[in-house]
Amino acid sequence: MLKEMPQDTPIFTLLIRVRYGECDAQQVVFNARYADYIDVAMTEYFRQAVGGFETLIAKGLDNQVVSLHIDWLSSAKFDDVLALNVAVKKVGNTSYAFELVISDFRTSRLIAKSTITYVMVDTQNYQKAPIPDWLRETFLASKTLPLVNHSGAPA
Repeated sequence: MLKEMPQDTPIFTLLIRVRYGECDAQQVVFNARYADYIDVAMTEYFRQAVGGFETLIAKGLDNQVVSLHIDWLSSAKFDDVLALNVAVKKVGNTSYAFELVISDFRTSRLIAKSTITYVMVDTQNYQKAPIPDWLRETFLASKTLPLVNHSGAPA
C-alpha cells in the first residue's frame, strides 16, 4: 500500500540560524551541512508527531535513512534564519518519505529542496518491518504540528 501525499502540504516547520562554523570562508553554508539541518528537522518532526524516536524504540522499532536527495537552489549564509518545512510525501508498507523545503525565513527565498526516505526496521535484527497502523495514521493525518524555533528569531 503506497499512498502519495499532496506536494504542497507542509505539516511541520523548524527554524534554525546558520552558525559561523557551518560556513566556508565566504560565509556560505557548506553543502554537507544541509544533511545535518535535515536530520535535525526530522528529529524535531518525530518529537512533535510521535514523542520522538524513543517512542519507536520502546515499541521495538526503529527507522533508517535509505535515501537522501538534495537540490540546491541558492545559498544560505552566516546568520540567516532558515525555515525547514516538512511534508509527508509517501507512505508504503515498510518505508516512508518526506519532502523538505528550506527557505530563508525572513525573505521566503527558496534555498534547497530535499527528499528523505526511511525504512522501518525491528530492533531485534534490524530487518525491514511493516509500518504499524498507529504510525501510518499519524503520517496520513497530516495535521499541522507546532513550529519549533531553534533560531532565537521572533517567529
